[in-house]
Amino acid sequence: MGLGAHIAEGLKPVVDLVYPPRCPLCGDATADQGGVCSACWGDLVIPGEPSCNSCGRPFGSDQMDEEALCAPCMADPPKHSGIVAATVYNDASRKLILTFKHGGKISLAGLLGRLLAARLPDPEEEGDAPPLLIPVPLHRWRLWQRGFNQSGLLAKELAKRGKGEVLVDGLVRRKRTPSLGGLGAKERRKTLSGAIAIRESRKAAIKGREVILVDDVLTSGATSDACVSVLLKAGARSVTIACFARVVDSEFDASLHRMSVAET
Repeated sequence: MGLGAHIAEGLKPVVDLVYPPRCPLCGDATADQGGVCSACWGDLVIPGEPSCNSCGRPFGSDQMDEEALCAPCMADPPKHSGIVAATVYNDASRKLILTFKHGGKISLAGLLGRLLAARLPDPEEEGDAPPLLIPVPLHRWRLWQRGFNQSGLLAKELAKRGKGEVLVDGLVRRKRTPSLGGLGAKERRKTLSGAIAIRESRKAAIKGREVILVDDVLTSGATSDACVSVLLKAGARSVTIACFARVVDSEFDASLHRMSVAET
């Protein structure tokens, strides 16, 4: 444990005294800062098995075999190498995301990152370089308004837990885009056309590497698909998507309706 960690550990009782740890979902007391109480923990839904062999989408039936594909993947095979989600998007995970992004609780990055890291395999100890952890980018104006990129914070948390090497500025969002809620697949692709690119100075670092694309919420997948496309075009060996919460509704309508423009 480094000096900084020793100091933080020593100050923990003082911090807890001044700012008693509270559950970010209900406000009840918790044992640790950034934790969720046992009652609210039960409201978080962890994606289960069986799931799609390509994208990891949970199936509603337990009668599917390990090689089964979901209907979207059969109709339009994805370019990514899989999707890993810490939770299924519901009211509880939505509240955590909103508190994290818009409630000034960036300390929740530790909790969200820990839950996501638990779903990711550890890199091989020998041989190839570890995966690059690249966050979905924000446009510079959005970054200026918010003060941080929530996906970048999650990527850094995953790096702390040994899941890869963070490359926080591997992607850049070249133009502002409106909320994609309510748009069809064709309109989403059109809106995102040319919006995301590889940062020129990072092309060499990405070529030939396995990439984990980090995001907070995966809804339609349009933004992540745009990121995957440019990463593969730049020479990435493979791209896996890792997100804290994933919408699994077959039509997305109900969840997209719950997600306001402010959640982008």
